[in-house]
Amino acid sequence: MDNKIPDAAQRALKEAEKRREQADRDARDLPVEIKGRKGPDPARYGDWEKNGIISDF
Repeated sequence: MDNKIPDAAQRALKEAEKRREQADRDARDLPVEIKGRKGPDPARYGDWEKNGIISDF
């Protein structure tokens, strides 16, 4: 069995790596929230959980 990754898959992996690096750079450039929640932005992901209670927007 040939374990060679097809060229299209290699290109996709390289593109994904570039996107991850860009996302990391973008995240570092955001201002730090003072006394804010840790983790992903709830407005982006659609709900907010605190102590087991879910609020959605």
